[in-house]
Amino acid sequence: MPRQETIHHCFDLANASGGGIETYVETLLKFHPSGVSDRLLSSLTDIDQSQYELLHVHQQKLLWELRGECPTVYTVHNHGPYCPSGTKFLRTSGCGCDRQVSTFGCIWGHLIDGCGSRKPQNILQGFQNAHQDIATLKQLNVMTVAISDYVRNQLIRHGLPAQQVVTVRNSILMPETLAEPLTREIHQQRRILFVGRVVPYKGLEWLLKTLPHTDPRIHLDIAGDGWDRPRMERFVKTSGLSDRVTWHGWCNSRKVEELYQQCFTLVFPSLWHEPAGLVSLEAYAHHRPVIASHMGGIPEYVQHEKTGILVPSNDVKALASAIDNLAENYSKAKQIGEQGHAYLLQELTLNQHIQQLKRVYEVAIQNFYTQKTYNLS
Repeated sequence: MPRQETIHHCFDLANASGGGIETYVETLLKFHPSGVSDRLLSSLTDIDQSQYELLHVHQQKLLWELRGECPTVYTVHNHGPYCPSGTKFLRTSGCGCDRQVSTFGCIWGHLIDGCGSRKPQNILQGFQNAHQDIATLKQLNVMTVAISDYVRNQLIRHGLPAQQVVTVRNSILMPETLAEPLTREIHQQRRILFVGRVVPYKGLEWLLKTLPHTDPRIHLDIAGDGWDRPRMERFVKTSGLSDRVTWHGWCNSRKVEELYQQCFTLVFPSLWHEPAGLVSLEAYAHHRPVIASHMGGIPEYVQHEKTGILVPSNDVKALASAIDNLAENYSKAKQIGEQGHAYLLQELTLNQHIQQLKRVYEVAIQNFYTQKTYNLS
């Protein structure tokens, strides 16, 4: 087999669960720089890995297929390496988990706090997976990319050497059509937007419980679907909120852009420790401010009172106050939205992201052949 003088992304789309990781990888393939293949590798078991210039892995099961035969980079998109359930969310209490991995603490979390499956075989598998992730990264000295300092700190806290992990914050595709800044007319329509999966840890229930405490003219658009939607629809009906909520279900990119243009703010009410906060960048791309919970990697993407407003998670009074604050102050909502847009263009463009990855690739390749300690300074 001739040597592959290109860098390859490794991700099995056929067995992906969808969501942000899939969108991110597809974006990298679409806007790849020279020297990076536009062909995904979905398996690493039956190939001669030594023939590749570099493999950039984005999936846990592919990480385990690495044999240390060529330079490698692994992006940690979720909590898998340091959380046996992968959620960092205690469903019983509705809050994020701040525990370090431990046998007693994590078994208690599964059985009592509802952070994951209660089946013994699933709990055991979660422990084994998390251990195998860290062990593989350390053993093969894989250059590891964290999508936020929160994720990086968690990896270091759970045993990965600090010099082996670098933060490269994510970016997004800009809208297909030119987004317009917030107008007074749109602001006066009093529409807010939720974009995401309808599952407990995304915080939609918190937002719905907050809605009655806001200006009665405020209307919530929900773009997303999930297994918890039937329960949330019943909650809306029994709470008398049906005339203030519109369910749009899963939306294509054009419909999402339309909903962004109709709202005066995006509400991002996560109850778990979000690894990053890509939906915030979508709002910035549309000149809209973000109201978000102060959880996980979100504060690294949302600057309080500059590009958005951060509130304590599950705090109905604080969330209602933030929503009403922007609803009553057009100038502030418009200014924060424009500052978010400027921040996106200055700090988080796709081109900047790709340039950072190129630097990571260079260091990973150099280290592989010299066996030196990583140095990204």
